[in-house]
Amino acid sequence: MAQVPVGFYTDTSVCIGCKACQVACHQWNDLPADLAAQPDASAPGATRPITGDSYDNTGSLSANNWRHVKFIEQINPERTETAWLMMSDVCKHCVNAPCLEVCPTGAIIRTEFDTVYIQEPVCNGCRDCIAACPFGVIHMSGAENAGKGTAKKCTLCYDRLQHSLTPACAQACPTESIQFGPIDELRKRAEGRLQQLQSEGFSKAQLYGADEKILGGLNSFYLLLDQPSVYGLPDNPKVPSRSVLPASLLSIGSAIAVGLAALFSFRVRRVNQLQGGESGVKGQESE
Repeated sequence: MAQVPVGFYTDTSVCIGCKACQVACHQWNDLPADLAAQPDASAPGATRPITGDSYDNTGSLSANNWRHVKFIEQINPERTETAWLMMSDVCKHCVNAPCLEVCPTGAIIRTEFDTVYIQEPVCNGCRDCIAACPFGVIHMSGAENAGKGTAKKCTLCYDRLQHSLTPACAQACPTESIQFGPIDELRKRAEGRLQQLQSEGFSKAQLYGADEKILGGLNSFYLLLDQPSVYGLPDNPKVPSRSVLPASLLSIGSAIAVGLAALFSFRVRRVNQLQGGESGVKGQESE
């Protein structure tokens, strides 16, 4: 039975980086710690150990980190001043979810709460969802599917929603940076907060994903204090799946054109051969 669409509104202006949301997510979903190796942006595919250079000790979303508190540490060239921006990142539960569109087995579904959920037993490990997600949310884990693993991401605590419970991360957040509820109510609340921040001089403050411009709207949207790219979010997310159909049509059209050209060439040669044969027969008859 369909429910009122629900999701997250994350106000980054009050995030204190405590990571209570990460801990709560790990505890509720029984996820192992994932601190020993972290993605290194300067060397894709490589890992780096915890160095103490940053308070960001999980690096990014992963198969074991369904929430990740980003620390955007801005230090001036003289290293005399530091500014921090913080954001608890998570799956965006897109209204028009690219991962759901491309999943060949139906493992990724839209729930009655309008959230995006991976049915892990149905996943075949093809990784199409990873390529389709413009936010880099989905990752593979485990040795299922002939070693290819199973797709993992935030479930928006689907099991808790089914029992009318608040998602673990939102319940644990001490500053209410992560707020859970009906999407329409969250949007109204976010608009009011945005106006307040802008009136206080935060000129770059903006909502990300609250309207339909990004993938039909994000059921996990954000209030940011700077440009999306500063937080590692794409300004205009590209959806690979949207170009599949035009590309396929182009390939099919090209194949048809080549086939018609070959057929035409064959018919011309055949006509010429027949005409040449008729000329030879007429010459023999005249003799």
